[in-house]
Amino acid sequence: MNKAKDDNRRPDKARDILLTGFPSFVSRRLLHTILDNEPDAFVRLLVRPDFVDRATRRLENLEVDPDRYQILSGDVVALDLGLSGTEYLELVANVTDIYHIASIWYLGADKDEIWSVNLEGARNVIDAAMEMEQLNRLNHFSTAFVAGKRTGVIMEDELEEAQSFRNLYERTKYEAEKAMREAMAHVPISVFRPSIVVGDSRTGEIDRMAGPYYLMNLIIQMPESVPILMPGKGDKPLNVVPVDFVCDAMHRISLSEDTAGQTFHLCDPNPLSARKVFELVAEKAGKRAPVGHVPYKLTQLIMKFPYLEKLTRSPRQFVEDFNQLTIYNSINTMEALEGELSCPPFPTYAENLVDFVKSSGMSLDIEMPAAEELLG
Repeated sequence: MNKAKDDNRRPDKARDILLTGFPSFVSRRLLHTILDNEPDAFVRLLVRPDFVDRATRRLENLEVDPDRYQILSGDVVALDLGLSGTEYLELVANVTDIYHIASIWYLGADKDEIWSVNLEGARNVIDAAMEMEQLNRLNHFSTAFVAGKRTGVIMEDELEEAQSFRNLYERTKYEAEKAMREAMAHVPISVFRPSIVVGDSRTGEIDRMAGPYYLMNLIIQMPESVPILMPGKGDKPLNVVPVDFVCDAMHRISLSEDTAGQTFHLCDPNPLSARKVFELVAEKAGKRAPVGHVPYKLTQLIMKFPYLEKLTRSPRQFVEDFNQLTIYNSINTMEALEGELSCPPFPTYAENLVDFVKSSGMSLDIEMPAAEELLG
């Protein structure tokens, strides 16, 4: 992956950036990307009041120059983003770019809160953007799974295709993206749709056990004498994308003047089948590869048993991704990146993901993620 800085795209005027969703993993990584590539950029971090202490500690650990950021105690679900009158007026007078990352992905969270953060939060950010006097771009962090249960090839300009949805996360992110599209007539907006975000391709770093990490962790930690069955045949593409590519691509595309009004799939253009992904994980871990499989419909049925239903909501989402034949066309992304940046193939960084999981001691338990992990 090309690590060159975006000097050739940097605006003449230093950017004043509003970043929501901090201190979640993606927002932290995006902050690092922005500051690393734009030495004159100033970033305003919108942080929920109950996360301010965590955010402060995260910034101290990152050793970020305190002159380059401001923590704003607020909330995307509140009027004027939960800011004081003075703070809000300063925000709308000075911000040139927004990266709206805040959302709740965890399906065990309260349903009303998921609706509020994912949809009302997006609408409130749009309202603020409409008041911003110097706004160049509102960058909205969506998901490829706004396609819901659709199969086949999904184009970036497609959204409202009479699809149904597998869960509330997909539905609320779809509604948020609809709101963004409606606002494009009045605000310069770019929408970014990553597939399943995994750890850094260079270090393997990730902050949560979710999605493919449930099965990856099981393969790495279980004794070889215990056979592991695949939740379905595993013959469908499993589209995973490393967080460093997601942040680098979003940053680079957001700096291009001609990318407003477009949607970008941040996905692997050549995904492996799910079975190949986990065979590779087993190989890099020196463990036994999954053998055989549990029929997909039986897996679904078991996970919907009354006691297991809430506990397995997030693993069930992954199992559904695992067994759906969907291809995300990325022509807008490839054209915008102009060959200067591309998603690394999974085999080139699988070992780094495995090494990080092994060294981090991730638990095999399926549990409620830490609070800051829910946002973004």
